[in-house]
Amino acid sequence: MDQGELNEIISQHQRWVLGDEGVQAILTGANLAGAHLTGANLTRAKLAGANLAGADLTGAILTRANLAGADLNGANLTDAKLTGAKLTSAYLTEAKLTGANLTGAAASDADFTEANLDGACLTRANLTRAILAGAILTFSNLNGANLSETNLAGANLTEDDLIRANLAGANLAWAILSGSNFTGANLSGADLTGAKLAGANLTKANLSGAVASEAWLTDANLTEANLTDANLAGAFLNGTNLTGADLTGADLSKASLSWANLTGVDLSGANLTNAYLCDADLTRANLAGADLTEANLTRADLDGANLTKADLTQANLDGACLTRANLTGVDLSVAFNWNL
Repeated sequence: MDQGELNEIISQHQRWVLGDEGVQAILTGANLAGAHLTGANLTRAKLAGANLAGADLTGAILTRANLAGADLNGANLTDAKLTGAKLTSAYLTEAKLTGANLTGAAASDADFTEANLDGACLTRANLTRAILAGAILTFSNLNGANLSETNLAGANLTEDDLIRANLAGANLAWAILSGSNFTGANLSGADLTGAKLAGANLTKANLSGAVASEAWLTDANLTEANLTDANLAGAFLNGTNLTGADLTGADLSKASLSWANLTGVDLSGANLTNAYLCDADLTRANLAGADLTEANLTRADLDGANLTKADLTQANLDGACLTRANLTGVDLSVAFNWNL
């Protein structure tokens, strides 16, 4: 199909969209590789399975268009409008979608590997099982988006809006998530191994069963977050706010929590072996049955904390405050630097 023929189809389609007779563009399976479609109005066009590899769709209107299974590898969709578009199983590897609007788009199982979605709007988009490995999503809006079981390994999501997003079972290993807002988001069972979450807001987020070993959460806000049975082994949580968080059964072995705010946190049964808790605030924290073997609690504030049957074998309590702490069943003789 040459460009002139394509332009006529688009012209007829635009008239159809406006209700001025015309003919709907049915380009299912068409070969449109490298086509020039800048600013084209393809609202509700049928492009399922079409080959649009390397096509220029800058500023194109693809509202509610059917692009299921289409090949958009390397296509330019800068500032394109894809609101409510169907992109199920579409191929968008290395596509450029900066500033694109994908609000409510259906993109489950789509491949966005190394695509550029900087500043894109994906509010309420369905990206279940999509591949976004190595993709750029900086300053993007993913508010309420469904990213369950999505592959975001190594992706850059700096300063993103992920409020109430569903990331259950998602792969975020080594992703950059610094400064992003995950308030109320579902990250249960997600893989956050080595992820960079410095300064991120995870207030009331669900991270139950998540794996965040060696993740960087310095100065992050995890107020009232659900971290039950989460794996935070070797994670960096220096200066992190965990006030009111639930860390029941969590693995924090070798984690760094210096200056962290753990006021009122539930750490019952948690694994804190070799954890670094210097100057941490554990006021009124529940550490019943927690394993603090060889943990460093130098100058930690445990005022009013519940340490019932906690294991403090070889823990360093130099300068720690245990005022009003419940030490029922605790053997302090096996701890270091503790002076009655």
